[in-house]
Amino acid sequence: MGQDVLRIGFFIPEFPGQTHIFLWRERQALAELGVEADLISTRQPPRAVASHSWAAEAQGMTRYLVPVGAGDLGGILAELLRSGPAAWVRSLQTAMTAETAGGAKNRLRMLAMIGVAARLKRIARREGWDHIHVHSCAESANIAMLAERLGGPSYSLTLHGPTLEGYGPNQRQKWRHARFATIISRLLSGVVDRELAGSKPEVINIAPMGVDLEQIHRSAPWQPPEPGGPVRLFSCGRLNPVKGHADLFETVRLLRAQGIDARLEIAGEDEQGGSGYHQELQGQIDRMGLGDSITLLGAVSEDRVRQGLEKAHVFALASLNEGISVAIMEAMAMEMPVVVTDVGGNHELIHSGQDAVLVPPERPDTMAEVIADLVANPEKARGLAQASRARVAAEFHHRRSAEAVADGLRRTLPGAAARMAR
Repeated sequence: MGQDVLRIGFFIPEFPGQTHIFLWRERQALAELGVEADLISTRQPPRAVASHSWAAEAQGMTRYLVPVGAGDLGGILAELLRSGPAAWVRSLQTAMTAETAGGAKNRLRMLAMIGVAARLKRIARREGWDHIHVHSCAESANIAMLAERLGGPSYSLTLHGPTLEGYGPNQRQKWRHARFATIISRLLSGVVDRELAGSKPEVINIAPMGVDLEQIHRSAPWQPPEPGGPVRLFSCGRLNPVKGHADLFETVRLLRAQGIDARLEIAGEDEQGGSGYHQELQGQIDRMGLGDSITLLGAVSEDRVRQGLEKAHVFALASLNEGISVAIMEAMAMEMPVVVTDVGGNHELIHSGQDAVLVPPERPDTMAEVIADLVANPEKARGLAQASRARVAAEFHHRRSAEAVADGLRRTLPGAAARMAR
Protein backbone atom coordinates (compact mmCIF):
# COMPACT_ATOMS: atom_id res chain seq x y z
CA MET A 1 0.00 0.00 0.00
CA GLY A 2 2.20 2.76 -1.21
CA GLN A 3 -0.41 5.28 -2.20
CA ASP A 4 -1.90 7.87 0.16
CA VAL A 5 -5.58 7.37 -0.62
CA LEU A 6 -7.38 4.15 0.27
CA ARG A 7 -9.07 3.08 -2.97
CA ILE A 8 -11.50 0.21 -3.28
CA GLY A 9 -13.70 -1.25 -5.97
CA PHE A 10 -17.38 -0.72 -5.17
CA PHE A 11 -19.01 -3.70 -6.91
CA ILE A 12 -22.78 -3.40 -7.51
CA PRO A 13 -24.60 -5.75 -9.94
CA GLU A 14 -26.46 -4.04 -12.81
CA PHE A 15 -25.76 -0.56 -11.51
CA PRO A 16 -27.48 1.92 -11.46
CA GLY A 17 -30.81 0.19 -10.88
CA GLN A 18 -34.04 1.61 -9.53
CA THR A 19 -33.25 0.56 -5.92
CA HIS A 20 -29.64 1.78 -5.87
CA ILE A 21 -29.98 5.34 -4.59
CA PHE A 22 -28.86 4.31 -1.10
CA LEU A 23 -25.68 2.81 -2.60
CA TRP A 24 -24.98 6.07 -4.40
CA ARG A 25 -25.30 7.83 -1.04
CA GLU A 26 -23.15 5.21 0.70
CA ARG A 27 -20.36 5.78 -1.80
CA GLN A 28 -20.48 9.52 -1.11
CA ALA A 29 -20.43 8.88 2.65
CA LEU A 30 -17.40 6.60 2.24
CA ALA A 31 -15.53 9.47 0.59
CA GLU A 32 -16.20 11.58 3.68
CA LEU A 33 -14.74 8.75 5.78
CA GLY A 34 -11.52 8.61 3.76
CA VAL A 35 -12.35 5.81 1.31
CA GLU A 36 -12.35 6.41 -2.45
CA ALA A 37 -14.83 3.89 -3.89
CA ASP A 38 -14.61 3.34 -7.66
CA LEU A 39 -17.73 1.90 -9.26
CA ILE A 40 -17.61 -1.52 -10.92
CA SER A 41 -20.59 -3.57 -12.09
CA THR A 42 -21.53 -6.70 -13.98
CA ARG A 43 -23.58 -5.13 -16.75
CA GLN A 44 -25.77 -2.11 -17.40
CA PRO A 45 -29.41 -2.38 -16.24
CA PRO A 46 -32.32 -2.14 -18.69
CA ARG A 47 -32.63 1.50 -19.75
CA ALA A 48 -36.18 1.76 -18.41
CA VAL A 49 -35.07 1.13 -14.81
CA ALA A 50 -32.13 3.57 -14.80
CA SER A 51 -34.44 6.43 -13.91
CA HIS A 52 -32.58 8.48 -11.31
CA SER A 53 -31.38 11.99 -12.05
CA TRP A 54 -27.80 10.84 -11.38
CA ALA A 55 -28.05 7.63 -13.49
CA ALA A 56 -26.19 8.98 -16.53
CA GLU A 57 -23.40 10.35 -14.34
CA ALA A 58 -23.18 7.03 -12.51
CA GLN A 59 -23.02 5.01 -15.72
CA GLY A 60 -20.24 7.21 -16.99
CA MET A 61 -18.24 6.50 -13.84
CA THR A 62 -18.83 2.72 -13.80
CA ARG A 63 -16.67 -0.01 -15.32
CA TYR A 64 -18.72 -2.95 -16.65
CA LEU A 65 -17.37 -6.51 -16.75
CA VAL A 66 -19.77 -7.90 -19.34
CA PRO A 67 -20.34 -8.24 -22.16
CA VAL A 68 -16.78 -9.33 -22.88
CA GLY A 69 -15.74 -8.12 -26.32
CA ALA A 70 -13.16 -9.66 -28.62
CA GLY A 71 -10.76 -6.88 -27.65
CA ASP A 72 -11.05 -7.84 -23.98
CA LEU A 73 -9.97 -11.45 -24.46
CA GLY A 74 -6.32 -10.56 -24.88
CA GLY A 75 -6.32 -8.64 -21.61
CA ILE A 76 -7.99 -11.54 -19.80
CA LEU A 77 -5.42 -13.99 -21.16
CA ALA A 78 -2.57 -11.65 -20.22
CA GLU A 79 -3.90 -11.35 -16.66
CA LEU A 80 -4.24 -15.11 -16.34
CA LEU A 81 -0.63 -15.54 -17.50
CA ARG A 82 0.49 -12.83 -15.10
CA SER A 83 -1.25 -14.59 -12.22
CA GLY A 84 0.94 -17.69 -12.51
CA PRO A 85 0.37 -21.46 -12.17
CA ALA A 86 -0.24 -21.45 -8.40
CA ALA A 87 -3.09 -18.96 -8.79
CA TRP A 88 -4.54 -20.94 -11.71
CA VAL A 89 -4.62 -24.09 -9.61
CA ARG A 90 -6.15 -22.22 -6.67
CA SER A 91 -8.91 -20.66 -8.76
CA LEU A 92 -9.64 -23.90 -10.63
CA GLN A 93 -9.89 -25.84 -7.38
CA THR A 94 -12.26 -23.20 -6.02
CA ALA A 95 -14.45 -23.29 -9.15
CA MET A 96 -14.50 -27.10 -9.23
CA THR A 97 -15.47 -27.42 -5.56
CA ALA A 98 -18.00 -24.57 -5.57
CA GLU A 99 -21.59 -25.46 -4.88
CA THR A 100 -23.70 -24.90 -7.99
CA ALA A 101 -27.32 -25.47 -8.95
CA GLY A 102 -26.15 -28.77 -10.46
CA GLY A 103 -25.32 -30.18 -13.86
CA ALA A 104 -22.41 -29.81 -16.25
CA LYS A 105 -23.76 -26.52 -17.63
CA ASN A 106 -23.61 -24.77 -14.26
CA ARG A 107 -20.15 -26.18 -13.54
CA LEU A 108 -18.92 -24.85 -16.89
CA ARG A 109 -20.51 -21.50 -16.06
CA MET A 110 -18.55 -21.36 -12.81
CA LEU A 111 -15.33 -22.20 -14.67
CA ALA A 112 -16.07 -19.52 -17.28
CA MET A 113 -16.45 -17.05 -14.43
CA ILE A 114 -12.67 -17.32 -13.91
CA GLY A 115 -12.25 -15.30 -17.10
CA VAL A 116 -14.55 -12.54 -15.80
CA ALA A 117 -12.66 -12.68 -12.51
CA ALA A 118 -9.38 -12.20 -14.37
CA ARG A 119 -10.85 -9.11 -16.00
CA LEU A 120 -11.88 -7.78 -12.57
CA LYS A 121 -8.39 -8.48 -11.23
CA ARG A 122 -6.82 -6.65 -14.17
CA ILE A 123 -9.04 -3.59 -13.64
CA ALA A 124 -8.31 -3.64 -9.90
CA ARG A 125 -4.55 -3.77 -10.50
CA ARG A 126 -4.59 -0.95 -13.03
CA GLU A 127 -6.82 1.24 -10.85
CA GLY A 128 -4.77 0.58 -7.73
CA TRP A 129 -7.61 -0.87 -5.66
CA ASP A 130 -6.65 -2.24 -2.28
CA HIS A 131 -9.90 -4.13 -1.82
CA ILE A 132 -13.28 -4.82 -3.44
CA HIS A 133 -16.56 -4.44 -1.56
CA VAL A 134 -19.40 -6.42 -3.15
CA HIS A 135 -22.97 -5.25 -2.59
CA SER A 136 -24.38 -8.70 -3.26
CA CYS A 137 -23.97 -12.30 -2.15
CA ALA A 138 -24.93 -13.70 -5.56
CA GLU A 139 -22.79 -14.15 -8.70
CA SER A 140 -20.85 -10.92 -8.17
CA ALA A 141 -19.54 -12.44 -4.94
CA ASN A 142 -18.36 -15.49 -6.89
CA ILE A 143 -16.53 -13.23 -9.34
CA ALA A 144 -14.80 -11.26 -6.56
CA MET A 145 -13.90 -14.50 -4.79
CA LEU A 146 -12.35 -16.01 -7.92
CA ALA A 147 -10.45 -12.77 -8.56
CA GLU A 148 -9.01 -13.01 -5.04
CA ARG A 149 -8.11 -16.67 -5.64
CA LEU A 150 -6.24 -15.53 -8.76
CA GLY A 151 -4.12 -13.24 -6.59
CA GLY A 152 -6.30 -10.14 -6.83
CA PRO A 153 -7.37 -7.89 -3.97
CA SER A 154 -9.32 -9.06 -0.95
CA TYR A 155 -13.07 -8.63 -0.93
CA SER A 156 -16.00 -8.16 1.43
CA LEU A 157 -19.77 -8.60 1.19
CA THR A 158 -23.00 -6.89 2.11
CA LEU A 159 -26.04 -9.10 2.65
CA HIS A 160 -29.19 -7.14 1.84
CA GLY A 161 -31.80 -9.88 2.05
CA PRO A 162 -34.66 -10.42 2.35
CA THR A 163 -33.23 -13.98 2.52
CA LEU A 164 -29.83 -15.64 2.25
CA GLU A 165 -30.98 -18.45 -0.04
CA GLY A 166 -32.23 -15.87 -2.53
CA TYR A 167 -28.61 -15.18 -3.46
CA GLY A 168 -28.06 -18.65 -4.81
CA PRO A 169 -25.73 -21.51 -3.92
CA ASN A 170 -22.09 -21.50 -2.79
CA GLN A 171 -22.65 -19.21 0.18
CA ARG A 172 -20.17 -21.00 2.45
CA GLN A 173 -17.33 -20.54 -0.02
CA LYS A 174 -18.19 -16.89 -0.73
CA TRP A 175 -18.24 -16.02 2.97
CA ARG A 176 -15.24 -18.17 3.94
CA HIS A 177 -12.85 -16.26 1.69
CA ALA A 178 -14.31 -12.78 2.42
CA ARG A 179 -12.25 -10.38 4.55
CA PHE A 180 -15.37 -9.09 6.33
CA ALA A 181 -19.12 -8.68 5.83
CA THR A 182 -21.94 -6.29 6.64
CA ILE A 183 -25.53 -7.43 7.19
CA ILE A 184 -28.49 -5.07 7.12
CA SER A 185 -30.60 -6.57 9.93
CA ARG A 186 -30.35 -8.57 13.12
CA LEU A 187 -32.82 -11.05 11.64
CA LEU A 188 -30.51 -11.79 8.70
CA SER A 189 -27.51 -11.93 11.01
CA GLY A 190 -29.23 -14.73 12.90
CA VAL A 191 -29.79 -16.58 9.61
CA VAL A 192 -26.08 -16.29 8.76
CA ASP A 193 -25.13 -17.55 12.24
CA ARG A 194 -27.30 -20.64 11.75
CA GLU A 195 -26.62 -21.40 8.11
CA LEU A 196 -22.94 -20.50 7.77
CA ALA A 197 -21.44 -21.49 11.12
CA GLY A 198 -17.77 -22.24 10.59
CA SER A 199 -17.61 -20.34 7.28
CA LYS A 200 -18.09 -16.73 8.41
CA PRO A 201 -15.37 -14.08 8.40
CA GLU A 202 -14.30 -12.97 11.86
CA VAL A 203 -15.53 -9.41 11.34
CA ILE A 204 -19.25 -8.96 10.66
CA ASN A 205 -21.00 -5.63 11.21
CA ILE A 206 -24.76 -5.23 11.41
CA ALA A 207 -25.90 -1.95 9.89
CA PRO A 208 -29.05 -1.10 7.92
CA MET A 209 -29.09 0.93 4.78
CA GLY A 210 -30.26 4.45 5.50
CA VAL A 211 -31.51 7.74 4.11
CA ASP A 212 -29.99 11.19 3.82
CA LEU A 213 -32.19 13.39 5.98
CA GLU A 214 -30.66 16.54 4.52
CA GLN A 215 -32.10 15.61 1.14
CA ILE A 216 -35.37 14.00 2.24
CA HIS A 217 -37.74 16.37 4.00
CA ARG A 218 -41.13 17.97 3.54
CA SER A 219 -41.68 21.44 2.13
CA ALA A 220 -44.95 21.76 4.10
CA PRO A 221 -46.44 19.89 7.07
CA TRP A 222 -48.46 16.74 6.42
CA GLN A 223 -52.21 17.31 6.16
CA PRO A 224 -55.02 14.73 6.48
CA PRO A 225 -57.45 14.19 3.61
CA GLU A 226 -60.45 16.47 3.33
CA PRO A 227 -63.64 14.85 4.67
CA GLY A 228 -65.21 12.93 1.81
CA GLY A 229 -62.33 13.82 -0.51
CA PRO A 230 -59.76 11.55 -2.18
CA VAL A 231 -57.40 9.57 0.08
CA ARG A 232 -54.08 9.49 -1.73
CA LEU A 233 -51.98 6.38 -1.07
CA PHE A 234 -48.39 6.04 -2.28
CA SER A 235 -46.21 2.95 -2.52
CA CYS A 236 -42.69 2.38 -3.79
CA GLY A 237 -41.11 -0.94 -4.73
CA ARG A 238 -39.96 -2.89 -7.74
CA LEU A 239 -42.74 -4.74 -9.52
CA ASN A 240 -42.16 -8.26 -8.26
CA PRO A 241 -44.61 -10.67 -6.57
CA VAL A 242 -42.63 -10.48 -3.32
CA LYS A 243 -43.67 -6.83 -2.94
CA GLY A 244 -47.31 -7.81 -2.50
CA HIS A 245 -48.74 -5.26 -4.92
CA ALA A 246 -51.73 -7.53 -5.60
CA ASP A 247 -52.67 -7.33 -1.91
CA LEU A 248 -52.40 -3.56 -2.10
CA PHE A 249 -54.85 -3.56 -5.03
CA GLU A 250 -57.30 -5.51 -2.88
CA THR A 251 -56.79 -3.00 -0.06
CA VAL A 252 -57.83 -0.22 -2.43
CA ARG A 253 -60.87 -2.20 -3.55
CA LEU A 254 -61.95 -2.77 0.06
CA LEU A 255 -61.52 0.91 0.96
CA ARG A 256 -63.55 2.01 -2.02
CA ALA A 257 -66.26 -0.50 -1.10
CA GLN A 258 -66.50 1.34 2.24
CA GLY A 259 -67.05 4.63 0.45
CA ILE A 260 -63.47 5.86 0.87
CA ASP A 261 -62.18 7.38 -2.37
CA ALA A 262 -58.77 5.67 -2.24
CA ARG A 263 -56.30 6.56 -5.00
CA LEU A 264 -53.02 4.63 -5.21
CA GLU A 265 -49.76 5.43 -7.03
CA ILE A 266 -46.95 2.84 -7.17
CA ALA A 267 -43.42 3.87 -8.11
CA GLY A 268 -41.29 0.99 -9.38
CA GLU A 269 -40.70 -1.21 -12.39
CA ASP A 270 -40.15 -4.88 -13.12
CA GLU A 271 -36.74 -6.34 -13.89
CA GLN A 272 -37.53 -6.39 -17.63
CA GLY A 273 -38.10 -2.65 -17.78
CA GLY A 274 -41.90 -2.88 -18.02
CA SER A 275 -42.44 -5.88 -20.28
CA GLY A 276 -42.70 -8.46 -17.47
CA TYR A 277 -44.71 -8.45 -14.24
CA HIS A 278 -45.83 -4.86 -14.93
CA GLN A 279 -48.14 -6.19 -17.65
CA GLU A 280 -49.62 -8.81 -15.34
CA LEU A 281 -50.33 -6.21 -12.65
CA GLN A 282 -51.90 -3.81 -15.14
CA GLY A 283 -54.16 -6.60 -16.32
CA GLN A 284 -55.23 -7.26 -12.76
CA ILE A 285 -56.01 -3.56 -12.23
CA ASP A 286 -58.15 -3.55 -15.35
CA ARG A 287 -60.01 -6.74 -14.37
CA MET A 288 -60.77 -5.27 -10.93
CA GLY A 289 -62.15 -2.12 -12.54
CA LEU A 290 -59.60 0.05 -10.71
CA GLY A 291 -58.00 1.72 -13.71
CA ASP A 292 -59.09 5.17 -12.47
CA SER A 293 -57.90 4.49 -8.93
CA ILE A 294 -54.49 2.81 -9.30
CA THR A 295 -51.56 4.12 -11.34
CA LEU A 296 -48.34 2.20 -12.01
CA LEU A 297 -45.76 4.96 -12.47
CA GLY A 298 -42.90 2.68 -13.57
CA ALA A 299 -39.32 3.58 -12.72
CA VAL A 300 -39.26 7.26 -11.78
CA SER A 301 -36.66 9.64 -10.37
CA GLU A 302 -36.10 10.17 -6.66
CA ASP A 303 -37.60 13.67 -7.10
CA ARG A 304 -40.83 12.16 -8.44
CA VAL A 305 -40.91 9.68 -5.56
CA ARG A 306 -40.56 12.50 -3.03
CA GLN A 307 -43.25 14.49 -4.82
CA GLY A 308 -45.56 11.49 -4.54
CA LEU A 309 -44.75 11.05 -0.87
CA GLU A 310 -45.38 14.72 -0.13
CA LYS A 311 -48.79 14.68 -1.84
CA ALA A 312 -49.91 11.38 -0.28
CA HIS A 313 -51.96 10.97 2.87
CA VAL A 314 -50.60 7.46 3.64
CA PHE A 315 -47.63 5.39 2.52
CA ALA A 316 -48.50 1.69 2.18
CA LEU A 317 -46.37 -1.34 1.31
CA ALA A 318 -47.73 -4.89 1.38
CA SER A 319 -44.46 -6.85 0.94
CA LEU A 320 -44.34 -10.57 1.60
CA ASN A 321 -40.70 -10.26 2.67
CA GLU A 322 -38.10 -7.53 3.14
CA GLY A 323 -34.60 -6.97 4.45
CA ILE A 324 -35.26 -3.58 5.98
CA SER A 325 -36.98 -1.45 3.37
CA VAL A 326 -35.30 1.83 2.40
CA ALA A 327 -38.57 2.86 0.74
CA ILE A 328 -40.24 2.69 4.16
CA MET A 329 -37.40 4.71 5.71
CA GLU A 330 -37.83 7.41 3.08
CA ALA A 331 -41.58 7.58 3.70
CA MET A 332 -41.02 7.87 7.46
CA ALA A 333 -38.39 10.55 6.85
CA MET A 334 -41.10 12.50 5.01
CA GLU A 335 -43.16 12.66 8.24
CA MET A 336 -46.28 10.89 7.04
CA PRO A 337 -48.43 7.99 8.28
CA VAL A 338 -46.92 4.67 7.19
CA VAL A 339 -48.75 1.32 7.09
CA VAL A 340 -46.69 -1.70 6.03
CA THR A 341 -46.50 -5.45 6.54
CA ASP A 342 -44.67 -7.02 9.47
CA VAL A 343 -42.15 -9.02 7.44
CA GLY A 344 -38.38 -9.47 7.43
CA GLY A 345 -36.60 -6.77 9.38
CA ASN A 346 -39.37 -4.17 9.23
CA HIS A 347 -40.05 -4.62 12.94
CA GLU A 348 -36.44 -3.51 13.59
CA LEU A 349 -37.33 -0.18 11.97
CA ILE A 350 -40.88 0.35 13.26
CA HIS A 351 -42.34 0.54 16.76
CA SER A 352 -45.85 -0.33 15.64
CA GLY A 353 -48.48 2.13 16.75
CA GLN A 354 -45.85 4.70 17.77
CA ASP A 355 -44.04 5.81 14.61
CA ALA A 356 -45.81 3.67 11.95
CA VAL A 357 -48.15 0.68 11.84
CA LEU A 358 -47.28 -2.94 11.07
CA VAL A 359 -49.96 -5.30 9.78
CA PRO A 360 -49.81 -9.04 8.97
CA PRO A 361 -48.76 -9.94 5.41
CA GLU A 362 -51.39 -11.15 2.94
CA ARG A 363 -54.17 -9.49 4.94
CA PRO A 364 -55.46 -6.64 2.77
CA ASP A 365 -58.56 -6.53 4.96
CA THR A 366 -56.44 -5.60 7.99
CA MET A 367 -54.47 -3.02 6.02
CA ALA A 368 -57.71 -1.48 4.75
CA GLU A 369 -59.06 -1.38 8.31
CA VAL A 370 -55.96 0.43 9.61
CA ILE A 371 -55.97 2.98 6.78
CA ALA A 372 -59.70 3.63 7.26
CA ASP A 373 -59.05 4.21 10.96
CA LEU A 374 -56.33 6.76 10.17
CA VAL A 375 -58.67 8.55 7.77
CA ALA A 376 -61.34 8.68 10.48
CA ASN A 377 -58.87 9.79 13.18
CA PRO A 378 -56.63 12.49 11.68
CA GLU A 379 -54.96 13.36 15.00
CA LYS A 380 -53.87 9.74 15.40
CA ALA A 381 -52.46 9.87 11.88
CA ARG A 382 -50.72 13.17 12.65
CA GLY A 383 -49.08 11.65 15.73
CA LEU A 384 -47.61 8.83 13.65
CA ALA A 385 -46.40 11.32 11.06
CA GLN A 386 -44.65 13.48 13.66
CA ALA A 387 -42.88 10.49 15.27
CA SER A 388 -41.79 8.79 12.06
CA ARG A 389 -38.90 11.06 11.03
CA ALA A 390 -37.44 11.06 14.55
CA ARG A 391 -37.28 7.25 14.44
CA VAL A 392 -35.32 7.28 11.18
CA ALA A 393 -33.01 10.05 12.38
CA ALA A 394 -32.16 8.09 15.52
CA GLU A 395 -30.91 4.88 13.90
CA PHE A 396 -31.32 4.85 10.12
CA HIS A 397 -29.34 7.76 8.73
CA HIS A 398 -27.42 7.18 5.50
CA ARG A 399 -23.93 7.13 7.04
CA ARG A 400 -24.46 3.97 9.12
CA SER A 401 -23.84 1.48 6.32
CA ALA A 402 -20.79 3.45 5.12
CA GLU A 403 -19.45 3.50 8.68
CA ALA A 404 -19.87 -0.30 8.85
CA VAL A 405 -17.85 -0.79 5.64
CA ALA A 406 -15.18 1.67 6.81
CA ASP A 407 -14.94 -0.13 10.15
CA GLY A 408 -14.48 -3.46 8.36
CA LEU A 409 -11.67 -1.97 6.28
CA ARG A 410 -9.93 -0.50 9.34
CA ARG A 411 -10.07 -3.78 11.23
CA THR A 412 -9.09 -6.20 8.48
CA LEU A 413 -7.01 -4.39 5.83
CA PRO A 414 -3.38 -3.74 6.84
CA GLY A 415 -2.57 -0.03 6.89
CA ALA A 416 -6.15 1.02 6.07
CA ALA A 417 -6.79 2.87 9.34
CA ALA A 418 -3.76 5.15 8.94
CA ARG A 419 -4.53 5.93 5.33
CA MET A 420 -8.18 6.69 6.05
CA ALA A 421 -7.10 9.01 8.83
CA ARG A 422 -4.93 10.94 6.40
